[in-house]
Amino acid sequence: MKNIYFKAAVFSAISMLAFSSCVKTDDYDVPEIKCTNKFAAANHQLSELATIAKVKPAEADIIKEDYIVEAYVSSSDESGNIYKMMFLQDKPENPTQGIEIDIDGGNQYLDFPVGALVRINLKGLIVQGVNGNIKVGSYDPNYPIGRINPNKVSNYVARVCDGQKPVVAAMKPLEFASISDALKNGAHINQLVKIKNVQFEDPELTKTFADESATGDRYITDKKAGRLDLRFSNYATFAKSPISPKYAKSGDIVLLLSRYTGTSNTTTYTEQAYIRTLDDINFPNNRFNPGEPEAPSASAVNLFAGSDFENWATFLTSVNSFGLKPYATQGVGLGYNGTNSLQIKGVPANNDYVFTSGAATGIPAVPKRITMYIKGTATGKTLSFNVYKTNGTFYVFNLGTFSTGATLGVESANSYTGSINTNGQWRLVELTLTGLADVNTTAGKDMFAIKTGKDGVYDLQIDNIKIE
Repeated sequence: MKNIYFKAAVFSAISMLAFSSCVKTDDYDVPEIKCTNKFAAANHQLSELATIAKVKPAEADIIKEDYIVEAYVSSSDESGNIYKMMFLQDKPENPTQGIEIDIDGGNQYLDFPVGALVRINLKGLIVQGVNGNIKVGSYDPNYPIGRINPNKVSNYVARVCDGQKPVVAAMKPLEFASISDALKNGAHINQLVKIKNVQFEDPELTKTFADESATGDRYITDKKAGRLDLRFSNYATFAKSPISPKYAKSGDIVLLLSRYTGTSNTTTYTEQAYIRTLDDINFPNNRFNPGEPEAPSASAVNLFAGSDFENWATFLTSVNSFGLKPYATQGVGLGYNGTNSLQIKGVPANNDYVFTSGAATGIPAVPKRITMYIKGTATGKTLSFNVYKTNGTFYVFNLGTFSTGATLGVESANSYTGSINTNGQWRLVELTLTGLADVNTTAGKDMFAIKTGKDGVYDLQIDNIKIE
């Protein structure tokens, strides 16, 4: 029996010795991983698709050669809110072109996650474009563009490799301070953007994200009272989730911008947008009153001499040779916080320039906005403002119907349609100057005018006209 145990021990020792003599290191060779590209390098820029797009492509418009572009995936259909389409753009940040690819199937995120760099070979596909919205899909005689068969997507779209692994970039949304900035000139259609300081409109707070059996339209607004239609699929994982209370406040939202154009009238369109998941909504801030501007900053200065109306003689020195209308006087003790104001009280016989004043010394060379406080009423007509350019012409800002605050942009002509009733409260008005490079800032030259409408009944106080 002892011999058996002894032989077994000797055999084990020899086996261990043999094994240790074979393995000389703890380093093991890792099999080389190779990632190869299915398509050749791009031979066209993504922006070139806009030049070949047709409103209603014909069968003759099917691309017949290898037409290859590169793009980064900015959308995801994982939540189901974006369905049967994929959004792509030419760069992961600061893009200049975005497109939509229409695919007749879901779960594209599995093969093409957010940030994936892909090559698209358009041979056999068409490019449709209307009102700046560029789409890629299959030819379908019954529709402006057809959806690609999901079983054939790999014939046209493939990941780009760096030699070892597929390329994935971090996508950085373009950031905008307002809805109108994001939508301006349709420059960012099909691109990933972030819009700051927005909230759902009041009527949306009682709703779920999508309708019971259909895609829902839910509207957001910004501090300038801009408006954007968000599309929510009833197949989204969060379709039946209530908007309030979790998303009842305000903040930033990440979106994929789009445009919808009907088939019956291609000259009109609807701006719309999609979120990928609820993580794209970050609303931690209190709600705001749309259209109500932020208070003037500490850097704001008088727009013209005496524009706080404390010293009436100083104000009069800023008025040009056309003078001041007789129904405009100093409101002693009637101003903001009990100071003095400009009082407009009367019934103008014409569309009047109440006054025109020259720029003060030391105003900003590149101003962003003009603000003023208004209190009182005007029936039948409202106010209009002119901000002068360096060439002597002017930008027009129309107040319209006014009650709780207003952020105004440039209009084509003076208009006095509307009424004013601030219900005894001081309300803030902003004239937005951002992007207006030729505003006159030369001291003494015409800078600003207030206009009233014929036969309007005015009883207003205006105070603290500032620029920053």
